[in-house]
Amino acid sequence: MTTVSWLGCNVVTGQIIEQLPEIVPSGSLSHLLSAYTSTAFRLPIPLGGQGAPPRNWEAATEAGRTMVIAVVNDQPVWAGLVLTRNSGTAATDELGCVSLEGYLDRRYVGTHTWTEQDQTSVIATGLIGDANTTEGIGFTVDAPASGVTRTRAYKDQDDKTVYAALQELSGVIAGPEWTVVLDWTDATQTAVKKTLRVRQRIGFLAEPPSPTRPTGNASAVFTSTGESDSRYKFSEDFTSSKGANHIVATSSGEGDTRPQSSPARDTALLGIGWPRYEHRFTPSESISDIATLDSHAAKALTLMSRGARLLKLTARADAYPRLGVDWNTGDDIGFELTGHRHPTGLTGVGRAIGWEFHPRSGVVEPILLLPGTP
Repeated sequence: MTTVSWLGCNVVTGQIIEQLPEIVPSGSLSHLLSAYTSTAFRLPIPLGGQGAPPRNWEAATEAGRTMVIAVVNDQPVWAGLVLTRNSGTAATDELGCVSLEGYLDRRYVGTHTWTEQDQTSVIATGLIGDANTTEGIGFTVDAPASGVTRTRAYKDQDDKTVYAALQELSGVIAGPEWTVVLDWTDATQTAVKKTLRVRQRIGFLAEPPSPTRPTGNASAVFTSTGESDSRYKFSEDFTSSKGANHIVATSSGEGDTRPQSSPARDTALLGIGWPRYEHRFTPSESISDIATLDSHAAKALTLMSRGARLLKLTARADAYPRLGVDWNTGDDIGFELTGHRHPTGLTGVGRAIGWEFHPRSGVVEPILLLPGTP
């Protein structure tokens, strides 16, 4: 059975304030690439006896100042900034938390103009800088140059959050990816380090599968017969928000004055008889450059032309391959699975765009993106 340790920490310094052994999440913990997630917790607070809360539970769960940390396989794998706390007559304290990426949605972008500058080391780092001041939560920024240059202009009066600006920057062809990575600050394991990592691509990139190496060179491989006892669900989704082969990106404005992209089209699929499925979306209301809108539409087409094809695994979190030790968000992961859908086996490599962890059952569910899977 997977052992989970819960900690209440100062969100700025990462220092452990108190252990929270009795805290219970309302559901699963989750993590997604270039996005934030949220969850709720219940902390029993009886007046005395077995199960009484730790002495410093109030300081360790103060809204706006603390974060709840989940430690699995001796590694901090999830951090939730405490935003709400409700308690009173009942013997339970209720907490509402958002993963640390959500802090970027509480800080706003200043006025900047970057002309043909690197998208990670200059633009993304500059945007993060608006949230990572001396009054921020102490991110360590890891954003080396990507070799991709862009031109971007931002105005303070546009009221754009840092989170929205980073998502917009990520939403174009060859846009950067970002996520918060957790670790201990040192061997004493008394404080958690929060690294905001920006890359052209986050995570391990595996070699393509081959007849002799069906899972490429992936170091983490989930198998139906291995100690992780992996099971799977293969999901294909062509609903309106997931599948389209004719996509237009728009910005603010009305009628003929509204900036919009040229249609991004999957001409190969349409050429072999697929019906047209249209999708229009607004990546940002402040984009006036048509080339930028074209890039947003093209990026959306790469994700939607065949619909969303996801492989959701279910495996023991304490067995190889282990979350936070053998793999993490963004990594290419191998799989060797059998099921009624694939009686002769389903083998290959998918990318972990996120995961869910169920503390009560000790089960982790990597979510693998399988673009182009037939």
